[in-house]
Amino acid sequence: MRIGILETGFPPRELQDAHGTYPDMFARLLAGHGFAFRAWPVLKDEFPAGPQEADGWLITGSRFGVYEDEPWIARSMDLVREIAAAKLPMVGICFGHQLMAQALGGHVEKSDRGWGLGPVDYRDLEIGEPMRIIAVHQDQVTTQPPATRIIAQTDHCPIAGLAWTETPAISWQPHPEMSPAFTSQLIEMRRGATYDDALADAALSRMSEPLTSPALGARIARFFKENAKVDA
Repeated sequence: MRIGILETGFPPRELQDAHGTYPDMFARLLAGHGFAFRAWPVLKDEFPAGPQEADGWLITGSRFGVYEDEPWIARSMDLVREIAAAKLPMVGICFGHQLMAQALGGHVEKSDRGWGLGPVDYRDLEIGEPMRIIAVHQDQVTTQPPATRIIAQTDHCPIAGLAWTETPAISWQPHPEMSPAFTSQLIEMRRGATYDDALADAALSRMSEPLTSPALGARIARFFKENAKVDA
């Protein structure tokens, strides 16, 4: 099964040698399921010819906000609508979650609740078990798109996961692809400029806690296979 990755952001160059790009991180998360990955760096205005270029689609995180007036963001939203209309399986993570929501009738804004940073415990409304995944976000989906159900939430982020009911699409706010090592280094790089000491220290203090990221990765793989139009 061909998984197309819409690469909407790049990790800091200083971290790429050790941790790779965001598509690299997703390839590790979804390894062992027989997927063939191809990334399109839409952030650099490099787009697939259309939805049929892949059998399933995954949208990464980004430092941008989906509400920003950037031509590549508007074009990405058009592609999200095309993928949804084609009923090809689509998964969004963080910015990808927000992009799908905004493109398909929801609303995203910078939250007055502040940052979600580090390991966060989510209420998983689909399987009824707690989910601990790394978060790195300030923007949030604040209006639920039509034809969706909320599948994950916290008090800080009430719309942390969405499943669409009329097209095979699913999205989450947290980052199952990010490792504690990568996130810890990212936080230290941004300490003082983006995150104050209290926020950074609180996030780093939880980095040794066990994560459920592998389980979410397995769910994403299963979602792709169950909704594929080709033999996975």
